[in-house]
Amino acid sequence: MSETPATVARSFKHYVNAFRPHQWLKNVLVFLPALAAHKLDWPTLLLSLEAFVCFSLVASSVYVLNDLLDVRADRAHPRKRYRPFASRSIPTTHGLWMAVGLILPGGLIAISIGWDFFLVVAGYYLVTAAYSLHLKRRIVIDICILAGLYTIRIVAGGLATSIPLSVLLIAFSVFFFLSLAAVKRQSELVDSAGRGSLQASGRGYHVNDLPIISMIAVGAGYVSVLVMTYYVNSPVVMELYPHPQMLWGVCAVLLYWITRTVMVAHRGYMHDDPVIYAAKDRTSQACLVIILVFVAGGVLT
Repeated sequence: MSETPATVARSFKHYVNAFRPHQWLKNVLVFLPALAAHKLDWPTLLLSLEAFVCFSLVASSVYVLNDLLDVRADRAHPRKRYRPFASRSIPTTHGLWMAVGLILPGGLIAISIGWDFFLVVAGYYLVTAAYSLHLKRRIVIDICILAGLYTIRIVAGGLATSIPLSVLLIAFSVFFFLSLAAVKRQSELVDSAGRGSLQASGRGYHVNDLPIISMIAVGAGYVSVLVMTYYVNSPVVMELYPHPQMLWGVCAVLLYWITRTVMVAHRGYMHDDPVIYAAKDRTSQACLVIILVFVAGGVLT
């Protein structure tokens, strides 16, 4: 019996969901070097867009691989059991072909941008694969790798557009995303504690580690804001912004947002990756708008 259009549409949706397109939001970081340098010409933006597409394809390939490896653990998880492979919406035998079908065009785009960019993308893929296979179960190493993977996207954006990166920008990224990685683990441990489990599924952390993880989240986040204050007073900012003092407002908003995000995770209200949570959260959206207002105030003469 042939499949109906509705059945085909549902099947297609399951395959798209396996790519985790909502996670592509993280790849917007490749645009950051161009935005920070105020290089918004079409050639630069097109190169950044190519880098975005490349990282989205490569990242989706890794997500498919990760879900294949975690299928048993996901089936025992209250939310992850609805993922396409865990719910058996897609046969696991299709997973390998999907991963290969995503990585090949991603690699070709990377080569077309440049070999330096390709090597960074290859390194990203190898590290994420190692993370999925083993390193995500190693305490502290896992959150350091997550922070590094976010920062790699920024480095790749700089290479794609030939824009030199500020040391302060890299330092901010490392500490800021270390904070978010710790928040992610914090939310998983709070969830495990609520379900009466002593250990987060597939992780190396125990519920008793919650105070330390929370301190890492707060401490790294506050250090990132401190780095931002140095950036606001740097000569580069003085040249790019007619009113650099407006950027102090960005620091204040980030300080509030980081503190609130840790509190939300502590209370067990964060059920997604912090970046995805922030994209859906009304307060986080308001913080982004306020940050953009401060940045616009610094740029306008």
